[in-house]
Amino acid sequence: MRYFTTLRVTAQPTTPPPSALMEAIMALGAEATASGALLDTAGLMPSAAGGARVQLADGTLTVTDGPFAEAKELISYAVYDVRSREEAVEWASRFLRLHQEHWDGWGGEVDVMRVYEP
Repeated sequence: MRYFTTLRVTAQPTTPPPSALMEAIMALGAEATASGALLDTAGLMPSAAGGARVQLADGTLTVTDGPFAEAKELISYAVYDVRSREEAVEWASRFLRLHQEHWDGWGGEVDVMRVYEP
């Protein structure tokens, strides 16, 4: 089963990401890819950098340019092909634990959602 995950920042330190964190993320990505679990991943630009929201409400279609009002900005996504929801949650948890270990003050959340497959 495939799962789509999104990473959202909830607390951003003033310091840039430590190189040890970036190396650990690359190693985790390589492990997930080698295992066949990770199908795709990429970072996302801030909504202020060309983002748009297309909304249909009450029969009216509107387009709103970024930045969006939410304080929690989506910064990346990943697509996993795993045996269970628990396995997808474990990959997401490992990713967040790397941040916990290497970057004091950073906070985030990952949404793990199953991809509909006929």
